[in-house]
Amino acid sequence: MLPREELLKGVENRDSIARVIDQAQQAIKTWEVVLTDFLSPPELVEMQQVFSRLTEVQTIAWGGYPQAERQRVAIARAEIPLDLSHVIVAALEISGNFLFDTATHRDFLGAMLGTGIVRDKTGDIMVLGERGAQAIVAPELVEFLEMNLQQVRSVPVKTQRIELSELKIREPKKKELTTVEASLRLDAIASAGFGTSRSKMADMIDSGDVRVNWKEVTQASTQVKSGDLIAIRGKGRLEVGEVAVTKKERYRVQLTRYV
Repeated sequence: MLPREELLKGVENRDSIARVIDQAQQAIKTWEVVLTDFLSPPELVEMQQVFSRLTEVQTIAWGGYPQAERQRVAIARAEIPLDLSHVIVAALEISGNFLFDTATHRDFLGAMLGTGIVRDKTGDIMVLGERGAQAIVAPELVEFLEMNLQQVRSVPVKTQRIELSELKIREPKKKELTTVEASLRLDAIASAGFGTSRSKMADMIDSGDVRVNWKEVTQASTQVKSGDLIAIRGKGRLEVGEVAVTKKERYRVQLTRYV
C-alpha cells in the first residue's frame, strides 16, 4: 500500500492528487496501465513531486502536443514498459464563422461545458481566430460533442474529430535577455523580464496574478532560481536560465520570455 496520507502532506491540490494516488494504487494491484483525467499545470507539478518519491510506480504525461498545458498521466508499475502511446487523447475541430462575433478561449470552454461534460475530461483549447478553435478531449467525449456542441456565442459551429497531426500549434515567440540584479527576489527578476516597474510587479504579485512553477506566489521577496518558470496572467511566461555571480557580488541572470 502507498503511504497516502504521508504523500499528501503539504499538497495544495489535495483532492486531485489523492485521486491520482488511488489510481497508482490500482495500477500496482492490477498490473495494468491506469490513465488519469486531464490535470492542470499546478496539479501536474505536484503530482510529479509526489511520485518522484516512489519507486513502485512510474508515470508519463501527454496532452496531445509537446507544449500542452493540460495533460493526462499514464501510471504503471515500475516493471511494465510505459510510453506516450498509453496516454490516449483525441482532437476536435470546432469550426464556424467568428468574423463578426469573436470568441475567446473562455467562450469555447463555456460552450463545451454547457453540453454537460466536466472540465477534467478536456485538455487545451487552441483558438484559431475567426475560423473557430481546436480542442483536446478524452476520446469518449468525441461522439457526444460532435452531436451536442452546435453553437459558441451566437455562432453555429460544426464539431468533428481530427487527427492530432492536424492541430495548428503556434510556436510561442520568445525573447532572450540578460539582467544584473542585487538579489534573486521574484519582484526584481520578474520586473526585468517583463519590462515593468518593480513597484507595479510587486502589486501584481500581491494581487495573486503571478505564479512560480505554476504555484501562486504572493510574496515579492520570494527567491527564484535557475530553472524556475514565472507566469503572469495575460502577459506570458518567463524562464529563469543560468545564474552567475559577478565580481561585485551581483547576480547576472539569463532570462527567456515567452509571449
